[in-house]
Amino acid sequence: MSKNFGAFNMPLAERMRPKNFNEFVGQSDIVGQGKLLRKLIENDQLSSIIFWGPPGVGKTTLAQIMAAQTKSRFVLLSAVSSGKEELMKIIKEAKKVLEEQNQKTILFIDEIHRWNKAQQDALLPVVEKGIVILIGATTENPSFEIIGALLSRSRVFILKYLSEEDVVAIIKNALKDKENGLGNLKINIEKKTIELLAELAGGDARTALNGLELAVKAKGSNKIITISNEDIKEALQRTHLVFDKQGEEFYNLISALHKSMRGSNADAALYWLARMLEGGADPLYIARRVVRFASEDIGMANSEALVQANAAFEACDRLGMPECSVHLAQAVVYCAKSTKSNLLYRAYGEAAKDARNTSHLGVPIHLRNAPTKFMKSIGYGKDYKYSPDFDYKESQDYLPPELKEKKYLTKNS
Repeated sequence: MSKNFGAFNMPLAERMRPKNFNEFVGQSDIVGQGKLLRKLIENDQLSSIIFWGPPGVGKTTLAQIMAAQTKSRFVLLSAVSSGKEELMKIIKEAKKVLEEQNQKTILFIDEIHRWNKAQQDALLPVVEKGIVILIGATTENPSFEIIGALLSRSRVFILKYLSEEDVVAIIKNALKDKENGLGNLKINIEKKTIELLAELAGGDARTALNGLELAVKAKGSNKIITISNEDIKEALQRTHLVFDKQGEEFYNLISALHKSMRGSNADAALYWLARMLEGGADPLYIARRVVRFASEDIGMANSEALVQANAAFEACDRLGMPECSVHLAQAVVYCAKSTKSNLLYRAYGEAAKDARNTSHLGVPIHLRNAPTKFMKSIGYGKDYKYSPDFDYKESQDYLPPELKEKKYLTKNS
């Protein structure tokens, strides 16, 4: 292959696509050594699968590796551009190959959530009969987007955003690889710039490699190509303030949001929320922080806050940006304007400290469950007072004797 960068017609992300598990980076919790999916692949015992996860985390790559490792025929369909007619042709060919060559067909459907019910229904008989092994890839929650009958016949594997360490490794591989990557070019790029690229990519390997390739191409045919932080930011065309850890802006912004809500300043809270979302922050991360805030800083002073926060989290999960911005705004403003109390937060902290220091204490015998005659005979549950029989006014101890007088839910806790 030519050493001239311009000779490559295929995008860097495609050229660097791993061909086996030795080259694959990330998702070790599902395809690491000894994990279920890895064993199914190695034993050639695949059944239909749904990969659910964000873009650029390896869904298509895993499907191709699975086909190669199981010696199956691999057919790729995009749910965006294909329909039932094309599916029927593939099924007909799959039947023929299975009957004449005894070879399985893995049918990979990218963005399967884009298919309507009728299209998905057409898959059911062939999946049930084993004519094809379905691998569907979706960025949407499969319980909402894939028909129940098809979902019940498939195993769902959840793929996560790649860690920054994973993305750094992928970038370094591309910089070193002389056959498919950029290894034949003299590229001068500092470690901190690689880390910034990984950071800005947000766990998406494709975004990282596309950004790197664009930054390199923009330098033309220079003998030595120097890539700076500014080159990377420009290539990705994305505000860096939210994610630039070198400037600590990400953590400063989330801290400002949290403290503005705590201080009941709804206008400031809205501003910091907008700074994060418009800068490209993950709305689910912010939503998780708001859910935490609803119990940590509001708690029992207004239990509705947790309902609002959870509703916003669900909206973020189902809709994503930009649609979910208004839902997050509603939850943030509600929390900012709500009555505050950190009683639960402090009380749990005290209880947790005692739990760690007194884990050796047994459960009082009258509170223990007694499912067998033997347990009853040795006193389990003896003298327990059933609260409804005493109009919930019974007098009995519920803590170990050593903590008998302990009170966690006090203003001084």
